[in-house]
Amino acid sequence: MKISIVGTGYVGLVSGTCFAETGITVTCVDVDKTKIANLKKGIIPIFEPGLESMVSKNINSNRLFFTTNLQESLSGSEAIFIAVGTPPDEDGSADLQYVLSVAREIGKHMTEYLVIVTKSTVPIGTAKKVKTAVQDELNKRGVNIPFDVASNPEFLKEGAAIDDFLRPDRIVIGTESEKAKEVLEKLYKPFLLNNHPIVFMDIPSAELTKYTANAMLATKISFMNDIANLCEIVGADITKVRQGIGSDSRIGYSFIYAGAGYGGSCFPKDVKALIKTSDTNKHSLEILKAVEDVNERQKSVLFNKTMKHFNNNLEGKKIALWGLSFKPNTDDMREAPALVIIDKLIKAGADVIAFDPVAMNESKRRIGKNIKYAQDQYEAINGADALLIITEWNEFRIPEWNKMEKLLNNKVIIDGRNIYDPNDMQKWGWTYYSIGRNNIE
Repeated sequence: MKISIVGTGYVGLVSGTCFAETGITVTCVDVDKTKIANLKKGIIPIFEPGLESMVSKNINSNRLFFTTNLQESLSGSEAIFIAVGTPPDEDGSADLQYVLSVAREIGKHMTEYLVIVTKSTVPIGTAKKVKTAVQDELNKRGVNIPFDVASNPEFLKEGAAIDDFLRPDRIVIGTESEKAKEVLEKLYKPFLLNNHPIVFMDIPSAELTKYTANAMLATKISFMNDIANLCEIVGADITKVRQGIGSDSRIGYSFIYAGAGYGGSCFPKDVKALIKTSDTNKHSLEILKAVEDVNERQKSVLFNKTMKHFNNNLEGKKIALWGLSFKPNTDDMREAPALVIIDKLIKAGADVIAFDPVAMNESKRRIGKNIKYAQDQYEAINGADALLIITEWNEFRIPEWNKMEKLLNNKVIIDGRNIYDPNDMQKWGWTYYSIGRNNIE
């Protein structure tokens, strides 16, 4: 079986590589000539554990190909996936210009039946727009070539994307024809052999499922952060509260950790887009609007704690940051709390030095030389007045405490991910602030 995937960003590259891993012949298409040239050499543009070696393996096995020529990729393909970006527009809605541009290109060049699948996260009604765009191009050509449109949203977690794709909780597919369903069942047959369920539904439901899933997870995060802030006021411990509610099978432990707020490419964008879709349809999603408000406030919590510790005067203070990416095992800094914290620290007059295992090049691209970068976590804290922990990378969990004590000017840690035990910190004589727990001064 042969398929094409348009877009070699996070979703397109992971999807194409994992499909190739199951034995399918995959051609990935992108307009970026440099990116395609690098991918042909096995050089990937993103950090995702295990992906680089899998790309090289499938290139060498002649199952994974890369091109800038969409027309060339269509030859023999039974399905083509649209996996281009849908960035938020100025009003918060998803910008569909790239999706519809691809749809028009498909209509210009297709020569036989195709299933055209939206893999990008797109709002309700996008499949209809894709269908119209393709049909308009076919009409201009004066040809009658049958095709179907389907929705197949992705549910990949950055840092665990390969496992998520190859061993999914579920595969959601929205179709409106039996023929399209047959093609996609054939495509996903290797997953059925491993008992991973395919959930078929109508296209609008499939389009809404992805947004709803991310909105629910974002809601859990913001809810716990709001409760964590209450814990600090009333003297409760959010970790104990989490244990108490997480043991309830109706709630569970996932996504109920308190922290410095969510970021990344999905949650912020999808929450905004779902709110905009709802407003456009004259229905206000009040809970989601509160989720977004809480998250924006939460990104400033670490800065506020830092200001309070230094009596609202950070002028000339050296502040070290451990972690820049929005979460571990990725270099993604889109909507990362670190960006808000750094901006506020700089405006308050602090000198900032940071270390992240993989995201420092991305940080340099985003914010340039506004901060300094260390070669390792200990260089970052040398001579610093305080350490802020932004991302819970594993290597930060059990540091060399004696070494840290000698390097830091003050034994002050402001922990945005609650990775240390307050009792240990008190016993060892540290001033320790965390989220939703008793702070030790």
